[in-house]
Amino acid sequence: MLYLDEGSLSTKLDEAAMKRLLFQALDRLGPRKRVLVLPPDFTRFHSRAGFLTQCVWAYYGDALAAVLPALGTHSAMTAEQRRAMFGEMPDSLFHVHDWRNDVVTLGYVPSQYVQTITEGKLDFDWPVQVNKLLRDGGFDLILSIGQVVPHEVIGMANYNKNLFVGTGGSVAINRSHFVGAVYGMERIMGRADTPVRKLFNYGTDHFGHLLPPIVYVQTVVGRDETEGTAVRGLFVGDDISVFNKAAALSLEVNFEMLEKPIRKCVVYLDPAEFKSTWLGNKAIYRTRMAMADGGELLILAPGVQEFGEDPQIDRLIRKYGYFGTDRTLAAVKANADLQENLGAAAHLIHGSSEGRFTITYAAGHLTRAEVEGAGFRYADLDAMTARYNPALLKDGYNTLPDGEEIFYISNPAIGLWSTRDAFKE
Repeated sequence: MLYLDEGSLSTKLDEAAMKRLLFQALDRLGPRKRVLVLPPDFTRFHSRAGFLTQCVWAYYGDALAAVLPALGTHSAMTAEQRRAMFGEMPDSLFHVHDWRNDVVTLGYVPSQYVQTITEGKLDFDWPVQVNKLLRDGGFDLILSIGQVVPHEVIGMANYNKNLFVGTGGSVAINRSHFVGAVYGMERIMGRADTPVRKLFNYGTDHFGHLLPPIVYVQTVVGRDETEGTAVRGLFVGDDISVFNKAAALSLEVNFEMLEKPIRKCVVYLDPAEFKSTWLGNKAIYRTRMAMADGGELLILAPGVQEFGEDPQIDRLIRKYGYFGTDRTLAAVKANADLQENLGAAAHLIHGSSEGRFTITYAAGHLTRAEVEGAGFRYADLDAMTARYNPALLKDGYNTLPDGEEIFYISNPAIGLWSTRDAFKE
């Protein structure tokens, strides 16, 4: 059921309003003795989940027993990142998810179902995996907090993705990512009902009873001309209706539909948020449906210093590079290391333009050899920043003094861009 349904395209919730509304929703849940919170990590800083987690701490006090950031494959948060996102919450509350070793399997989605939802392309079973703390921690409430926003793997982020990827295991993450990549990213982005979501919903419907009660706290965050970003919606509930409400609003808030394809796009990656191409390739995922054939995508990435958040995935990206679906699938077929890391293979597919447009990385901490070895064009960051200065550009179309027209995106994590024709297809 829905405990809170607040939001619209024009809504703008400040912190006082969010705290008041969340407390009202928690009042409806009744007293709890041992609560676990699953927020995102620092890579989703703009979700406002850090502030909402602090509100939960203020509400429950000592009954808040643990906080498990839903890292998925990301590296653990630093102490500085925890303070920036979660304020004065004690370090002792926080646990680190180990996606390779720290999980339990609740059951399996049968291979026949996977075959059906992937139109016969894949036929493996899918393990429903979560961090063992969820099942064995003795909690009487799990609060899953996060932002619903267009996503390259599942269509719309959050809801039970926070469980089965954010606290999932290597097999589950790898296979679910591969399902999305093989089905086709353009068929998934911005849609609430996708094959990957069907996997997760099957897991919830058939094995959710093995976990404590789970309540989802979902935000919708969009661009704001005066403050950068604004919270447009806050939804709290314990079933898929909370996700559907948030996803419908996110489609209005986060999806920018263009009348014509973009010939040249410049995307800026905030160095505090984007330190790897694993994350930074949102610049590619989120613009792919808007880019013109033969167009140019330039990524200004002052903080990018590696390819994968995980050392093993980093090695695989360097080895195989972003060279499109056909080459990646051939590499999967021929190489055991990719077969054992299908999530990395999916990421390589997502991070390619499939030859339709060029991708140039101006990365702050990667060499020309590293960038070009991964399949991208290289550009000098200082030179590109001097020409395309983020401080002087506005989101959307800009005309430079010499007449060059570009489309600028200041943060690819909070949006999705497409032409109308591409989204219809």
